[in-house]
Amino acid sequence: MNTLTEFYYVLIFLTVAVLFTIAPVVIAYLISPRTRGKKTLATYECGIEPFGGAWIRYSVVYYVYALIFIAFDVDILYLFPVALSYTKGGRVYEFYSLLIFILILAFAIIYAWGKGVFTWKRRIQ
Repeated sequence: MNTLTEFYYVLIFLTVAVLFTIAPVVIAYLISPRTRGKKTLATYECGIEPFGGAWIRYSVVYYVYALIFIAFDVDILYLFPVALSYTKGGRVYEFYSLLIFILILAFAIIYAWGKGVFTWKRRIQ
């Protein structure tokens, strides 16, 4: 019976999580306007008529910059559990593995910086 009482916290957490995800959708449905018209069904309802084509070219640097951001964001996400494990009194090799991980990230940043990924060049048209 003691182990069953430990799962009440998980049940409460799941209930609150479901309420916090469903409540904004229900509230938005209840207070949102119900008018339908030509402007409401348009692709972009911002008050400005769209002009020109949607197929414009972006610089490849933007995509490389975005991919590097995502890669480092995921790497930092993996860094938190390792850092928490290290603060609990880990062994010396855990510190060195953490240091190697950070050095690999630093080398990747230096490499990208050397390739000019972080410099924005403005094209005059």
